[in-house]
Parts: sequence; C-alpha cells; structure tokens
Amino acid sequence: MRIVDARVIVTCPGRNFVTLKVVTEDGVYGLGDATLNGRELAVASYLTDHIVPLLIGRDARAIEDTWQYLYKGAYWRRGPVTMSAIAAVDTALWDIKGKVANLPVYQLLGGASREAVRVYAHANGLDVDQAVKAVAHQLDLGYTAIRVQSGIPGIRSTYGVGRDGRPYEPAEKGGVSEHRWSTEAYLTFVPRLFERIRSEFGDDLDLLHDVHHRLTPIEAARAGKALEPYHLFWMEDPTPAEQQSAFRLIRQHTVTPIAVGEVFNSIFDCQQLIQEQLIDYIRTTVVHAGGISHLRKIAALAELHQVRTGSHGATDLSPVCMAAALHFDLSVHNFGIQEHMPHTAETDTVFPHEYTYQSGFMHPGESPGLGVDIDEALAAQYPYDPAYLPVNRRMDGTMHDW
Repeated sequence: MRIVDARVIVTCPGRNFVTLKVVTEDGVYGLGDATLNGRELAVASYLTDHIVPLLIGRDARAIEDTWQYLYKGAYWRRGPVTMSAIAAVDTALWDIKGKVANLPVYQLLGGASREAVRVYAHANGLDVDQAVKAVAHQLDLGYTAIRVQSGIPGIRSTYGVGRDGRPYEPAEKGGVSEHRWSTEAYLTFVPRLFERIRSEFGDDLDLLHDVHHRLTPIEAARAGKALEPYHLFWMEDPTPAEQQSAFRLIRQHTVTPIAVGEVFNSIFDCQQLIQEQLIDYIRTTVVHAGGISHLRKIAALAELHQVRTGSHGATDLSPVCMAAALHFDLSVHNFGIQEHMPHTAETDTVFPHEYTYQSGFMHPGESPGLGVDIDEALAAQYPYDPAYLPVNRRMDGTMHDW
C-alpha cells in the first residue's frame, strides 16, 4: 500500500490551519494536522519542500519506521516546526490504517480504556464578575471542569482573556500586539479570583488556571501555596520549563497540582519532569509532539511515574488534531482530562467530523480512521490570513516570558 500523493492544504475559516493529506495507491487517504499557531507557513514549507518528496513510494502501513525515518534521517532533530510536520504524517498514516482495517483509530491503540473523554472548558472575563458569569455559562453547557482566567486590575490586557465580548483567540490578526505584565499585581489578584469562584459555585466544581509561564519558580511556588485553599485541579504552566529542574523548587513549597507541556515537542522536553514526579499532568499534543506514535511514548513514561495526560486542545489545533487527541485519550490508561475549546461553525463545516460533546464528555465516534474529513473546495474559499501571538513585556518594557 504505497503512498502516491501527499499535499498540504492551508485554510483560514476564522483562523489558520495547515492540513496534510496523504493518498495511497488504493485511493485511501488520511489527514494530519500540521498547524503551528503563528508560524503556520513554516511548517507548510517544511512539509512541501522536504517531507512530501520523501513520502512518495513509501509503505503507508509502516508508521513507526516512517516516524523514525523522518526524525532520525533529517540530522536536525526536534523543534516545533519539524515535530509538527512529522506529527502530520504520523496522524495521517494512523487515519489510513484505521480506514483500511475498518476500525476507529482508538481500537488500533488497544481499545477504549473508558467510556468517554472528560473535557474542560474555558471561562474568562475582563473582571471577576464577568468571569463568574462565564463559569455559570459553562456549567449550563454541562462542563464539570472549567479553566478560569480574568483580567487583572492595573493591567490593560491579559493574555488568555477575550476582548469586546468575543471568544478568546490566541493569535491576533493585523500585526504583533504587545501586552504589559505585572507579577505583583497578578500574585495579589489571583487568590481573590478563586476565593470568589469557590464562594459562588462551591467545592464540587473542578477549577483549573493557566499562568502562561509568567512566573519565576519561587513566584510560582508562592502562587501555588496561595491557591491551596481553593484546591485547584491544576495550575498550568507556572514557569518556563526549559530548565526542568526548576520545578523542584515549586514542588518543595506547594501541593497544588502542576500541569505543563503544551509547547513541548518531544519526550526529552519532559523526561526529567516526569521521572522526578515534578508535575502531575503532561499537556503535550498530537500535533506539536510528533503525532500519536510519539505521544503514546510520552504517556507510557508518564504512567510509570503516576503522571496523567491533559492534552492542550485550544482552537489553534484543527478538528483533525482534536479527533486524533480523542482517540488517544480514549485509549490511554493514564488519561487525566482533555482541553476543549469548540471551533467556529465555519471551521466545523470545512472539517466535518464524527466526534461529539455531551454533558462534559466527548467521544471520537466509531467511524473508521479518525472520523474527520476536509472539504477542500470549501477550504479554498478561506485563504491564509497572517496572525501573530502577542509579545509580553514587563511594566518597564523588558521582554518577559509568556
């Protein structure tokens, strides 16, 4: 079952997505997500100029060998562009294998470990009152786990919070915007936010919060300790994780669970974090961490150390990636929770899919393969539209981590 064609489809039904379509000599095709938010065309070029020529003539069934060939054969390993491109190939090949076997991908991964995939929603507002209303809205939609973010007094704009009543979107069109940040204002404010949320909604609701890598390890430890009375499900990305050992300091000072990893692209980015049990949830994604094949290896390492998965699932990942994530989530034993941000109606029309949401849970469906497709004619009606992630600076103008 040789690969005879592979092509890259770039479309923007509200936001930019990069999709790889791999076709076999039997006419079976598979899809893989290659979207790297704000750097979409870099991955599209890597695929078109370097990887696609290598795929023609290869056996579509040899998923592991193809992964190793693309990873080890390039000499220059890892990095978000390379690993997103490899992920697209890997995901497309799993899609093909499922279609040929007439089975949903999760059955090829060992079958279901649970009946459905628990997901969490986003609730955010420009202030605490708006955040409270947003939490109430998500509860009405059936979610039992909700990530809460709010604008911070004294800070004009806060990453992770939508503006003008619009849903939160990470990338912004019209050039790069700059946000200002005050760690002290944040550290003073965030415990008050969750005190209010708990007083409004009680103790049964699972609450999550994203720090967006903006604190030093000792500042993150302070935040985690201050949030302990509100028993968060997790505190996400408390500090940049290039130095994995920095999480030891956070662990020494707080029992607030820690999640990290949506920007990781290989097992080596989280090896120490997992083996030393410095985190509780690993948030690596299908698209940015080398595909289903590599994500399974990360999950296997995590299982040995009682770390659960909690994959990133914002709208910067296409429905192709969401479908792949749900198949992975349903099968993996040490699954924790899955992020869920619903796509726009336009996106769902371009990418018709079988996965469903009901009462705080999702399921990938029983269609062979991933259960997601792409309407290429419709996709062509939404041309690429450049968008950028914002730049973050301290109040004095110094560059700051996310």
